[in-house]
Amino acid sequence: MTTTDAPTRRSDPSTDIPTGEPMTPFDGRPVPDLRTELPGPRTGEVVQRDHAVTSPSLPRAYPFAPLRGSGSVLEDVDGNLFLDFNAGIAVNATGHAHPRVVAAVRQQAGELLHYSASDFFLPIYSETAEALARVAPISGPTRVFLTNSGAEAVEGALKLVRHATGRSEVVSFYGAFHGRTYGALSLTSSKAKYHAGFGPLLPGVHHVPYADPAKVAAGEPDTATFEALERLFRHDVDPREVAAVFVEPIQGEGGYIVPAEGWLRRLREVCDEHQILLVADEVQCGMGRTGRMWAIEHTGVEPDVLISAKGLASGLPLGAFVARAELMESWGTGTHGSTYGGSPVPCAAALATLAVIEEEGLLEHVATVGERVLGGLREIAERHPDVVVDVRGVGLMIGVQLSSGPVAAMVQQACFQRGLLVLEAGEDVVRMSPPLVVTAEQVETALRIVGEAVGEVAETVGPDLPAGGPGRPATAAGGGR
Repeated sequence: MTTTDAPTRRSDPSTDIPTGEPMTPFDGRPVPDLRTELPGPRTGEVVQRDHAVTSPSLPRAYPFAPLRGSGSVLEDVDGNLFLDFNAGIAVNATGHAHPRVVAAVRQQAGELLHYSASDFFLPIYSETAEALARVAPISGPTRVFLTNSGAEAVEGALKLVRHATGRSEVVSFYGAFHGRTYGALSLTSSKAKYHAGFGPLLPGVHHVPYADPAKVAAGEPDTATFEALERLFRHDVDPREVAAVFVEPIQGEGGYIVPAEGWLRRLREVCDEHQILLVADEVQCGMGRTGRMWAIEHTGVEPDVLISAKGLASGLPLGAFVARAELMESWGTGTHGSTYGGSPVPCAAALATLAVIEEEGLLEHVATVGERVLGGLREIAERHPDVVVDVRGVGLMIGVQLSSGPVAAMVQQACFQRGLLVLEAGEDVVRMSPPLVVTAEQVETALRIVGEAVGEVAETVGPDLPAGGPGRPATAAGGGR
């Protein structure tokens, strides 16, 4: 394919603005369909321009420059079609350009682009808050605050729990990723490089071990978390000074770790014993990704505060934190606000996203196809036990743990070269987090490609597999928010 054959946007030539006319998705082409070497020439131009003008802090996984998408398929600027199994870091919940989401965005954009809900009564703000309160995994009345991102929602929740309890200390977990702004970064502990050069961070933040995936896989008792909490409360901080524990019900950037049965329930009991609030960060694991609206629903545990973002608006910038009403009612007018948080267009996308998830049966679909992904990946692990250490996950939040960080990077790259978009997590995990609308046929295609990629890596490295440990390449992608 020559560069002149690459796709272009349909535009009004007088304005060069997309007209919004429907486009036939990719004319029935197979997926993946790679028509150039990777990266293609136009992608190379994008990468070159990007390197010249953007912040070098942005960690890019591989040279991919998307132009348009439909469902679980993306087309790059060179006309190559890719099967998307990372969904923009688990963001595009309803897939790319879902018609109902696009229609809602277009209608809202034509009526009102922005008015600040911080100072005025924006109707769609309270409508979105009402919809989130309806599906929140919290009994009794709740209140909702809308933000621009997951990190901003974490910041707001952190302010709320300190204000509501009058306590200063908070607890998070090793491997946690809660964002990159200062309060969220202080809670984050997935990689030391995220903290490097930015100290001192927020005081009063303590970290303890998260659930151990090796113990979970072996079915052994996993007590390290609670032993560490006991030591923390005995030696470092009086639990009466702890406002909250921030926890990802399934740890995301730390390696897609699913705690053992009863782990979160025991954590809830520890919090209740000391009147500590439990904050569930569902930025990555929420919005239907695990086959329930919220991952914590699998455990029977209720949080006091729930944090959401990523999939909440199918790609538009929107976050939220939902809290028991008495907590949110503890702070007064002007205590917290946001100029853009809960802006009309992202709210319209969120309402459409919730409607799609509920009305199109996506939760049941995710549970079904997720089981097939897990089963297929475990078959690959059986064929390559020297390369694949573990396969774990719930629904369409699945991690494949490889023998080392370098091996994970090689598998990610081998998938990309075959037209499958996956993304690393933790030190040695490749995550599978496709849009919730991924089809059974696309799942089989992805499993075939992952099998080929793992087989290639196993053959390439042979008995000389790179050693395990924190050896991820410096260019490996990190968390978003």
